[in-house]
Amino acid sequence: MELTERTIQLCHDLSFDSLGSDVQDRVKYLLLDYLGVAIRGAGTESSSPVHRFLANRQDAQGVPVIATMLRVDAPYAALALGTAAHSLELDDVVNSASLHPGVSVMSASLAAGYVAGCSGQELIEGIVAGYEITVKLGKALDPAAHYARGFHPTGTCGTLGAAVAAAKILKLDRDGMINALGIAGSQAAGSMEFLTDGAFTKRFHAGWSAHAGIIAALLAREGLTGPTTIIEGKFGFLHAYSPVSDAEKVLADWGTPYEIMNTSIKPYACCRYKQGPIDCILKIVEDNKLSPGDINTVKISILKAGFALVVDPPEVKLNPKSVVDAQFSMPFGAAVAIVERDAFLDQYCMKNISSDIVKNLMSRIHCVEDPEIEKDFPDKWPAKVTITTNDSRTYHAQVEHPKGDPENPLSWDEIIQKYKNLTEPVFPADKCSIIVKSVRDLENMIDVSELLEELQG
Repeated sequence: MELTERTIQLCHDLSFDSLGSDVQDRVKYLLLDYLGVAIRGAGTESSSPVHRFLANRQDAQGVPVIATMLRVDAPYAALALGTAAHSLELDDVVNSASLHPGVSVMSASLAAGYVAGCSGQELIEGIVAGYEITVKLGKALDPAAHYARGFHPTGTCGTLGAAVAAAKILKLDRDGMINALGIAGSQAAGSMEFLTDGAFTKRFHAGWSAHAGIIAALLAREGLTGPTTIIEGKFGFLHAYSPVSDAEKVLADWGTPYEIMNTSIKPYACCRYKQGPIDCILKIVEDNKLSPGDINTVKISILKAGFALVVDPPEVKLNPKSVVDAQFSMPFGAAVAIVERDAFLDQYCMKNISSDIVKNLMSRIHCVEDPEIEKDFPDKWPAKVTITTNDSRTYHAQVEHPKGDPENPLSWDEIIQKYKNLTEPVFPADKCSIIVKSVRDLENMIDVSELLEELQG
C-alpha cells in the first residue's frame, strides 16, 4: 500500500471511541477558541468583501455564516468562516509545522457537518483527522524550506487537511477519501507575497483552503477522481512544495499523540514568532514597573525561521502602514506591549500604528539571531529579551515555551475568558454562554447544525 493510501486508511478508520478523553476535550477546547476568533473576525475589514461577495449567492437552505444573517452553499460558508477566523492573528498554531490548522479544518468541518447533519462525535472525528493530515504534511515539507519557496503552509497543507475532514464527515468510503485528497492537491495554494504590502490575501488563504477542501470532498462524492499518490508521487505534494521534504514524517508517531494535542493557542493578536518575545517583554516591564520613558534599548532574540516574517526588511517592519503590517512587525509588537501592557486585539490598531510614543520606542528595539535559542527548534520556540534603561539598569527574561503552548497552556477558564473578550462585543452575554455550554457538551450533540444555527448573528 502506497503512502497516500496508508494515510487515508488511518483517517478512515479513526473513530470517536478510539480517542481518549484528553483528545476529545482538546477538540472542544480548540473549537471554542476557533469560534471566538471567527465570530469577532466576521466583523473585520477583510471579511466585509467576502460577505458582499456571498450576498449575491444566498441560499435559503444553505449553511449559516457565523455572526451574519447570510446562508450560502457549504463551500462558500467555509470560505467566509476560514477568512474570518484567520483575520485577527489569534487562531491556533502548531509550532513544529509552523501553520494554523484550525482555520482550515474547523471551517470545513463545520460547513460539511451542517450539510451531513453529523453528530458531535462525528464532527470530533473529522477534526482530529484533518488536524493530523495538515500538521503531518507541514512537518514533512520542512516549514523553513516551504516558506522559502514563497508558500503559506496554512493555505497549502490546510487544503489537504480540510478535504480529509470534510470527506470523513460526509462519510465517504476509503476510495472516496483518497480521491478527495487527490483533488485537494490540485487546489493547494497560498503566496507569502502579502508580506510586501500587508494585503488581505493571507486571511483569504485560510478561507480558500476550507472552501477547496469541501469542494474536493463533494466532487469525490460525485465520482471525480484524484491521483492516488498525491502525497508521495513524482509530481505529488511533497515534491512540488519543498526541495527537502521527508515522506517518512507523514506517518511518524501517528496518533501518539494526535497532532491536535500539540496545538498551541495564541494569547496575542500577532504572528506566532512574536509571542514568546512579548511574554518576556511583559514580564520585565510589569515586574519592574517600567514606563516607555524609562527604556533605552530592547534586544530581542528571534528565531531564524521568523526573521523574514517579523524582522526583515527593517525599513518595512519599522514603518507599518496597516494592521497586517503591524501583526508581522516585531518592533511594533514590542513597542505596543511596553506602552499598552498587552498585545491583544485592541492594541493592533491604526491609532497605535500612528502613535509617536510607539514609533519612538520602535527605533530603540533591536532584533538579533541567537544560536542558543535554535538548538531545539521547531520542537521549542524559545525567546530571550534584554531591556536596558536610561539609568543603565539591565533586565533579562527568557521563555522556553510561549504562553499558550501545550507545555505552558491556557486553562479552560482562560480560554473561556478569551472567547468572551472576543464575542461579547458581538453577541449578548447569555448567547455567548449558551455557545460555551454547547461546545463543552459537543460529544452529546445529535446534529451539529444546531450549533451553526446558534452562531448566526
